[in-house]
Amino acid sequence: MAILFKGIIPPVPTILFKEGKLDKNGMGNLIDFLIESKVDGLFFLGSGGEFGQMPFELRKEVAEFTTHYVNGRVPVLIGTGSPSTNETISLSLHAKSVGADGVVVVNPFYYKLTDESLFQHYAEIAENVDLPILIYNYPELTGQDLSADFVLKLVKQYPNIVGIKDTVLAVGHTRELIQVIKSERPDFAVFAGYDEHLLNTLALGGDGSIPLTASFVPEISVGIYQSFKQGDYAKAIEQHQKLAALLPLYKLDSPFMNVVKEAIRLRGIDISTEVLAPVRSVSTEKLERVRNILEENSIIVPQHHS
Repeated sequence: MAILFKGIIPPVPTILFKEGKLDKNGMGNLIDFLIESKVDGLFFLGSGGEFGQMPFELRKEVAEFTTHYVNGRVPVLIGTGSPSTNETISLSLHAKSVGADGVVVVNPFYYKLTDESLFQHYAEIAENVDLPILIYNYPELTGQDLSADFVLKLVKQYPNIVGIKDTVLAVGHTRELIQVIKSERPDFAVFAGYDEHLLNTLALGGDGSIPLTASFVPEISVGIYQSFKQGDYAKAIEQHQKLAALLPLYKLDSPFMNVVKEAIRLRGIDISTEVLAPVRSVSTEKLERVRNILEENSIIVPQHHS
C-alpha cells in the first residue's frame, strides 16, 4: 500500500466572525491561498482550528463547508477528537458523510486513561468509522503520551489507522515511532507536529509535517519538503533556518491561534480574525510584535510607520 497522506498539511485556523459565526468568504480565501501554495493536504479542526472550545454543531458546519469548498483539490483531514468516544465516532461519521478523506483523532483529554481504556477508545473508533484515521499525539495538552509500542499494537490490529501527528518536544519519540511502526507497516505516515521538527523527521524517514506556521507561510514548509525530496539538502537547511526565525511568534500568546490569524491577515488574505472565548483577540502591542517579526523575516513588506 502507498502512503495516503504525506508532505505539508497545514492545520487551518477556523475563520469566524463575532459570536462564532463561520466567515465563509474568509475561510474560502484562506483555503484558496493554501492550495495555490502547493500544500499536500489541509487539516481542519485541529488545535489551531479551535475545536476545543467549539460547540458540536459548529464543528459539523466547519467540516461540511471546508470539505465541500476544497472540492477534491487536495486531501482533507478533519479533527474529530473529543473526550467522549461516542462523540468522536459521531463527528467522524459526519466527516465521512460530507466527503472528508480522513479524520485526525487526538486522545481524550481531561481524564488520564489506562492503556486498556485508551486502546478501546481507538479500537471502537476504528471499528465504527470506515475512513483513514490519523492518531494525534499531543502530550503537552492531553497529559498523556502515546508510546510507539502502544501505537504499533493499534496499527497491527486496525489497518485503517494510517498515520500519526506527533506533537512532541523530544525528537527521539518521533524517531522511535518511525523505526518501530514502519518496520511492520511501511505505509504508516509519521508527521512532525512542531514546525521545527520537520527537517529531522524527514531525515529520520518520516513523511512530513502538520505545522501551524504553514497556514500563513506555507511556502517555507513546502520549500523544505520539496527541497528535501529533490535531495537539495543545502536549500532545505536554508529554508529550515528561515522557518526557525518565525517560531518566536508562538511565544507571543497562549493559545496562539489569535496570533496566527493576525499573521494571515497581515499577509493580505482577507479574513476576520475573531476568536472563540476563552481565547482573546491579540492586543495592539502584540499585534505590533507580529508585524515586526513578519517584516524582519521579509514575509511582509515593511510599512513606513509615521
